[in-house]
Amino acid sequence: MSEIEKIRVGSRKSELALIQTRHVISLLKKIHPGKDFEIVTMSTLGDKVLDIPLPKIGEKSLFTKELEAALSTGCVDFVVHSLKDLPTVLPPGMAIGAVLTREDPRDALVLQKDHDKYLLETLPEGSVIGTSSLRRGAQLARKYPHLKVESIRGNLNTRLKKLDELGKYQAIILASAGLIRMGWTSRISKILDSDELLYAVGQGALAVECRESDEKTIELLKPLYDVQTALRVISERSFLKTLGGGCSAPVAVSSDLSRLKDNKHTLKLKGAVWSLDGKEEIIETGECEIDIKNTQRCTACPFNTSNQSTSCVRDIENLKRCDTCPDQMPAKKIKLDEIPVEVLKNDPHEHCPVALPIGADFMGKCPYLEANMDKCPVNGKIEGAELLKQCPFLKEAKTEIKAGPSDSNTVCGLVPHTETPVETLKQAQDLGVRLAQSLLGKGAGEVMAKAQATIHSATS
Repeated sequence: MSEIEKIRVGSRKSELALIQTRHVISLLKKIHPGKDFEIVTMSTLGDKVLDIPLPKIGEKSLFTKELEAALSTGCVDFVVHSLKDLPTVLPPGMAIGAVLTREDPRDALVLQKDHDKYLLETLPEGSVIGTSSLRRGAQLARKYPHLKVESIRGNLNTRLKKLDELGKYQAIILASAGLIRMGWTSRISKILDSDELLYAVGQGALAVECRESDEKTIELLKPLYDVQTALRVISERSFLKTLGGGCSAPVAVSSDLSRLKDNKHTLKLKGAVWSLDGKEEIIETGECEIDIKNTQRCTACPFNTSNQSTSCVRDIENLKRCDTCPDQMPAKKIKLDEIPVEVLKNDPHEHCPVALPIGADFMGKCPYLEANMDKCPVNGKIEGAELLKQCPFLKEAKTEIKAGPSDSNTVCGLVPHTETPVETLKQAQDLGVRLAQSLLGKGAGEVMAKAQATIHSATS
């Protein structure tokens, strides 16, 4: 009897990363029951160090560099990412083999229990909103000047715990996709529509990264490839790439793909750039018409390719069944980590003089809380956190990430799908380019340069 083929899957060690990786593996195992999948976990720089500013590292590879190194050397066969963490230009030889059907890309408002009857516009004057995102902070400052925006640090568990028990924040804003994947939809007070807050490029989508030359893995991933999600995120990623903003300035988008008639669809994209205080805003919308070939599967159910109802999934990232399939027992709700309030009050990250990496929404775990440390390796007891001058996990060595030019066989890093002509994907890419060029023509470059200069001066 021949040995079952083993496929190695790279993942960060964070709870959310493992949930996402296991979901992808479970879907692949339904299609390929004869294959064996092994998760290879590793800590990225972003999991170890929460205090290195992203502009000094290079786009969002803070959470992907180590994984991509393992991928390039063949230690793993593919890696599951939150797409918003992937840089718009991938390292040479790397490609996105598939993007899964997108989870809700919008942000979620999570209110403190004593304020659960409020909305952003009705919260009392001076209410504190916790967010570590420049994108969210700038939009909140512009639209809701009566609110006070303050940084909140830690992973998703830690932030929710701080909201509930510290009394410092009246609300926090998180990506709804993360809350949904963790099984915490009950914590969502309100989903914020794009007319309230535009979201991050690629937010809510899972991407599976592999070697571009690995045709075997690309073929394996093909059933996960959702074309409609791909078109939307390609337009968003090309928009960000053309702006050149990375994650060092407040940049946000929203996109929509709707069917007109037969194979005709309209792809709409809205993009915006703000100053850090939200006072300057440059916003633009665009659209294009795209032909999408009819397939036997719907984009909301990418595994509906056969009569096997056991593989029919309505939401592949949360393993929710199609409405026409037999009922499935819901997954157990994941409980929050039991973190003592006293430890939360003395979280050294709250006192760190270096800004939190931009875009680090619920990414990585606090090394103090995760390890239940009662002593800081630099200054002794955690009670002396205010004495910290430098994060103890900040290494002296500089990290440089160099990405090569995009390969001509990919579109914004994404491999083409056999059911969709490359020209169709490039139409989506061109929409993003045109929209970004329009913003640059209106002065977006200057607004972003000011934001980046402020960030560099504050973190140098």
